[in-house]
Amino acid sequence: MTYLAPALATLPAAWQQVLATPAISAQLAVIDAQLADRAAAGAVIYPPRELVFNALRHVAPADIRVVIIGQDPYHGAGEAMGLSFSVPDGVKIPPSLRNIYKEQLSDLGLPPPASGNLTHWAAQGVLLLNASLTVEADRAGSHGKLGWQPVTDALIDAVNAANPGCVFLLWGNWAHGKAERIDAARHCVLKAAHPSPLSASRGFLGCRHFSQANQWLAERGRGEIAWGGAVAQGGLF
Repeated sequence: MTYLAPALATLPAAWQQVLATPAISAQLAVIDAQLADRAAAGAVIYPPRELVFNALRHVAPADIRVVIIGQDPYHGAGEAMGLSFSVPDGVKIPPSLRNIYKEQLSDLGLPPPASGNLTHWAAQGVLLLNASLTVEADRAGSHGKLGWQPVTDALIDAVNAANPGCVFLLWGNWAHGKAERIDAARHCVLKAAHPSPLSASRGFLGCRHFSQANQWLAERGRGEIAWGGAVAQGGLF
């Protein structure tokens, strides 16, 4: 592989084992060739290649406490960082994440953070996984048919199999379709509408997923997630 090799090399061993299985390795080779060809033709691909697997860097499958599944990376310059819904410090907070912060305020009383960087979630065992791990500049969904779904399904399957019990937050119809891959007898599966402005008022706002996740984790001795970040000055909403 050429395009994905730098990102793959930095992953924890448990994830590398998942991605090295014959079927997934072959799928990654197909994806890698397409990414390399598109980059050579001048396409701008997000996130930067070294961050394609950023969601996996922070925690092994067995240690994950919460899984949040997005669709594909942000497609604007400087936005995508390999963590679903997250943007780097200093980047304008996207509308879906603003609604996530609104729900945190309503559910937990947490004032909105100043930054859209969710690395502090990932560091606590929150897997922020997109279904497609790459996208082209200004073309939302452009890599939806590149072949990422079998790969990210295998990552979800690894969490389902290896983890003693975690919380899956499935937001939106597409994420709801992943529920059949999850053992609901062992894991907590919470569903709501997507936090996008188009749907947030139809079941995301008011879902109280953050408090429910923490309660479920605490009852099983897995500790609560500290969802808050540095508070914005002057108001975010």
